[in-house]
Amino acid sequence: MKNHFELFGLTPAYALDTAKLDSAYRDIQARIHPDKFAHAGDAERRASMQMATQVNEAYRTLKSPVRRAVYVLELNGIDAAFETDTAMPKDFLMQQMEFRERLEEAKSSSDLDFIKKSLLEQKGEIQRLITEQIDSRKNFQDARPLVRKLMFFDRLAEEIDEAYESL
Repeated sequence: MKNHFELFGLTPAYALDTAKLDSAYRDIQARIHPDKFAHAGDAERRASMQMATQVNEAYRTLKSPVRRAVYVLELNGIDAAFETDTAMPKDFLMQQMEFRERLEEAKSSSDLDFIKKSLLEQKGEIQRLITEQIDSRKNFQDARPLVRKLMFFDRLAEEIDEAYESL
């Protein structure tokens, strides 16, 4: 069984050419989509469904910066185990609390815009550091805490989007 990167003909890395990923995904879907096997035998239809499911899951994993980072770590023998390892640096946790307080106090979309801009800048820096650790240094162990931080930023971005909806 191929890993997700091999499936799409990509080099395993955190930094990813999403246009190549999208193109490879469309090409594979065109070949294996279950509709192409509507008149085939049961075994072929099942195989097509299984392959389509695998391709869809691989695509979702590689398309998401967080899921892709976790996947690259796992490919390189680093167990993310984020559910059991909950320790985070105090300064980072304080920063998260400040973001959430600012989010609760936001009264307008311009307030949210300011918070989101700040968040995206910090998230971009974390992604740059992850790319450096994984792709340049091959230091997967040091990338692990950065990936955890990225997960926090992703969750906070979701909360900001929810706050926009409630305004």
